[in-house]
Amino acid sequence: MNDDISPSKKDFLFPIGNYHGEFSPENLIFNANLQEFAQKVSYLCALESNGKISGEDTYQQIKRLWKDLKTSKNELLGNSPLKDDSNPQ
Repeated sequence: MNDDISPSKKDFLFPIGNYHGEFSPENLIFNANLQEFAQKVSYLCALESNGKISGEDTYQQIKRLWKDLKTSKNELLGNSPLKDDSNPQ
């Protein structure tokens, strides 16, 4: 994140919701990663819808974000990797 952004703008642009699940540090971190993924996908979709980036570019960036989220999940929660058929196609 850009440190030049004021705290109120940062809260608006990068909102973090409260965590309501079973508490563990790993679950809390994964929840934050999941929220960040959703926020970035939302921005990418808005940029693509407004013609600022191509559909293929959007797809590739979302695919990379998904892969990063899966890696995070596996590292934090110790789960086996998701099947390849769960990749966004």
